[in-house]
Amino acid sequence: MRFGVPLGLLHPDAWRDVAVAADELGFESVWLPEHLVFATDLSLARYPGTDRPGISPRTPLFDAPAYLCWLAGLTSRVRLGTAVHLYALRHPFVSARAFATLDRVSGGRAICGVGAGWYEGEWLAAGMDFGTRGARLDEAIEVTRRLWSEPAVEHGGRFYSFPEVAFEPKPVQDRLPILAGGESGAALRRAARLCDGWISMPHSLETIGPQLDRLTALRDGRPFSVTAHAYALTGPAEIPRWERLGVDRMIVRPWRRGRDAVAGLTAFAADCL
Repeated sequence: MRFGVPLGLLHPDAWRDVAVAADELGFESVWLPEHLVFATDLSLARYPGTDRPGISPRTPLFDAPAYLCWLAGLTSRVRLGTAVHLYALRHPFVSARAFATLDRVSGGRAICGVGAGWYEGEWLAAGMDFGTRGARLDEAIEVTRRLWSEPAVEHGGRFYSFPEVAFEPKPVQDRLPILAGGESGAALRRAARLCDGWISMPHSLETIGPQLDRLTALRDGRPFSVTAHAYALTGPAEIPRWERLGVDRMIVRPWRRGRDAVAGLTAFAADCL
């Protein structure tokens, strides 16, 4: 089992120290979420499944791949991922370049977690159609795979069209992993058919099963990674049960207060790594 650390659950002032600690303690990865912008009008910000806004306009936002590039220079081993990057809010040239750069400066440690997004206000503010975000993301993934692997790429599609271009340098990794987040039918199909793995929402052993069953039915036999946000992990004895479900990476939060994050990671590493 590989273990990741969710930096986004901490104040940004702690990200550096926690990422360095994760690297030194033997955690496999650190993860940043992202949004491009928050609208001050909260009428379109209700988080799915709740009756409350899922964002606060005062929340500080950072360019996740750029921030991870900085963390790459402070670490030597830990992988650097997004959970998740709203890939289709940009032209694929922009996001493909950002993650290729991250992979280069980190020596091949980038993980590109992507999602269609739930927050309509962000898309409207960017002047983009919220209703086509999933289809736009699917096409962007296909374009990106070609940019990262082919010497020259020409594309004519529903959302993106461009003449033949060169895209250099390529990522260090022969196949920089793209993982899809989300639990809708479209998101699971995207993960199974277009991506190298899936990133779950926060789950317990009791709640993640139906999503994994749906993924199994959709997959075509390719190598596939399952990353679970497992914030309620009870201890080392529970880990083999996650492995038997097919989970190969757990993003864990072994702390209650942000100021205790490094101590919590240290204790978790002693028990589980």
